[in-house]
Amino acid sequence: MANNPDETRRNWLQRRFDIYISLRDMAVAAWPVLLIIGVTLAVAYHFVQPAPPKELILAAGSEDGAYYGFAKRYRAILARDGINLVVRKTPGSIENLKSLSDENSDIDIAFVEGGIGTADDNPDVESIGSLFYEPVWVFYRSSRTFDRLTQLRGKRIAVGPENSGTRVLAMALLAANGIHAGDVKLSDLSGRKATQALQQGSVDVVFFVAAAEAWSVRDALRDPRIKLMNFTRAQAYTRRFSYLSEVVLPRGAIDLARDIPAQDVHLLAATANLLTRWDLHPTLIGLLAAAATEVHGNAGLFQREGDFPSTKNQDYPVNAEAARYYKSGPSFLQRFLPFWVAILVDRSIVLLLPLIAISIPLVRLLPSLYKWRINSRIYRNYGELRMLEDEIERDPLPEKIRNYLERLDNIERRVNRLSVPLAFNNPLYTLRQHIDYVRTRIATLGAHAQQGGTSHA
Repeated sequence: MANNPDETRRNWLQRRFDIYISLRDMAVAAWPVLLIIGVTLAVAYHFVQPAPPKELILAAGSEDGAYYGFAKRYRAILARDGINLVVRKTPGSIENLKSLSDENSDIDIAFVEGGIGTADDNPDVESIGSLFYEPVWVFYRSSRTFDRLTQLRGKRIAVGPENSGTRVLAMALLAANGIHAGDVKLSDLSGRKATQALQQGSVDVVFFVAAAEAWSVRDALRDPRIKLMNFTRAQAYTRRFSYLSEVVLPRGAIDLARDIPAQDVHLLAATANLLTRWDLHPTLIGLLAAAATEVHGNAGLFQREGDFPSTKNQDYPVNAEAARYYKSGPSFLQRFLPFWVAILVDRSIVLLLPLIAISIPLVRLLPSLYKWRINSRIYRNYGELRMLEDEIERDPLPEKIRNYLERLDNIERRVNRLSVPLAFNNPLYTLRQHIDYVRTRIATLGAHAQQGGTSHA
């Protein structure tokens, strides 16, 4: 019966391949190498950062506040890299910080006014940087000029809702001047509603802690009936409140044509900070730092170009990735690749570098392991043959010749069944020659025994 042509061809190819290498022996020799590579891969994977989430939630502030306006600009910037920024309206800085510190909250990042909270009270919070000055605006309606907070005693003052950052700072400043809650009539109005109340005369004074871009501040600055308090003792306040700075609103900075303000105005200012949880993905920290630089890095009413974002005078530890970004800019990969491609390449490098480092020497070791695997089968029989030869030397008794021959035949049968690649035939043929040599010695021993028996007869 004729052989199948395909089967004949496969057998021929297998025989040709076996001349040089044995797949089975190569597989046995390779498994320790593959095991080490697999363990290395598993360990390296343990250190690979997971891919960053595609959604972040930002605690901003009221819809008519500067925080909310800046948050919308952040959202547009992050969208360019496929990150969806959800902007959450909140009562203000204190609520933002509280949500960020709450492990059950879904808030990832938050705008928080400087001087709100401490690192000791919020150990899981880090700063991505301070973003801009938030002046303390004290607007009032009066025929008199106010330049000291002590002049506000007995006035109706809008300081924002309970637990808002504005209210906390306003009450601290009033208390430093000997004015407490019972000395004034407080209102929890804030934002544009507070400005409208001042315009309508239902309050006498309004405190805002906000950027100049806030609509409530803009409305008040442009109303000729409303005056802005000039903090003539601003430096004294900065010595007492370390988180406050002195800034100057230059004459005509709001409206040159109308000369608003009509003189330089000294103000106190906190700094707005972008805070995050300590475990936010470092790649997103870099994106947020880049967005902060784009939004807040230009010159403004109270800052020169490049003053912000800043890592100086922080209430909270500065995130290491944010500090690295401000010092060195985006990573090498993100300078030349789209964001998500750079992430993929970066994660792959973390896996591949240790894998390559350990695979090269192991692969170079593989031929030696394979050679040892093949030779060990030959040398195992060599060892048994040597033991038999030593026993014959120690105990060359004629009555043991039959046992010696049987043991030698067993060794020879095993050797004849050995299948090794052609490249390893030399030691195999040498072993067969040694078997013949031992057989000759046993035959000589038998002949001597037979001659001895004949002579005795």
